[in-house]
Amino acid sequence: MPTLRSDQQEPHPARRLAESFGVDPARYDRARPRYPDELLRRIAATAPGPDFLDVGCGTGILARQLRALDRRVLGVEPDVRMADFARDTGIEVEVARFEEWAAAGRTFDAVVAGQTWHWVDPVAGAARAAEVLRSGGLLALCWNAPRLPEELAELTAAAYRRLLPDHPLLQQQARQSSTDAADPFAAFLGRAGDGIGRAGAFGEPEQWRTSWQRDYSKEEWLDGLPTAAGHDRFPPAVMTELTRAIGAAIDAVGGRFTLTVNSVALVARRDRQ
Repeated sequence: MPTLRSDQQEPHPARRLAESFGVDPARYDRARPRYPDELLRRIAATAPGPDFLDVGCGTGILARQLRALDRRVLGVEPDVRMADFARDTGIEVEVARFEEWAAAGRTFDAVVAGQTWHWVDPVAGAARAAEVLRSGGLLALCWNAPRLPEELAELTAAAYRRLLPDHPLLQQQARQSSTDAADPFAAFLGRAGDGIGRAGAFGEPEQWRTSWQRDYSKEEWLDGLPTAAGHDRFPPAVMTELTRAIGAAIDAVGGRFTLTVNSVALVARRDRQ
């Protein structure tokens, strides 16, 4: 499922794209990949306490996983539609962009973000995280990078090129540097790491990585297709044809496939005050 690539320059000002995910929160919540337990358990165990702030919490996917690890989680989410869905699942959420959110004196043991920090100004976001983290607290920024099997990836890319050859999002996706091809997180991690460094309040960031797999049926994959960034802006007729073409591609590889997901957490500890 294509998403905004990490070679997109400064994605955080693209508010229309950043807030496109709330068109269908229920679909987003059921279709989006979760985060690997291995990574979340390590974050939970490394944080100095149980109070977590989830930046761009969306429908509460990451927050619910952390709550299952006995963490207390407050979400901050700019899209009221996503926030309302998360609240219905039991997550406490305040509606705001993180850079403008009023902490009102509250502090936390960890500030986390799942697949959202590239929508946050990397310098202002790191500075705000430093303000609300307790001494020794953790900033943990997580991303998933799904990788389709090679044959299916080629068939999917051909469908996008045929149906949306001039779309800016697809043009960005097509411009892969050799560095980004080797590491899909390279630009995200570079921008986030630079922001953390410029905040002047954190130790040296670490990268925690893991890889996992999930089997998908054609129906499951197509259910999640409209949740990819920018897809709500495609003309309905194009979206219908794109869904048909990708469904045919999955049929061509047997009707099911195994998705490989590489996950990373960029983790930095707040300097002790």
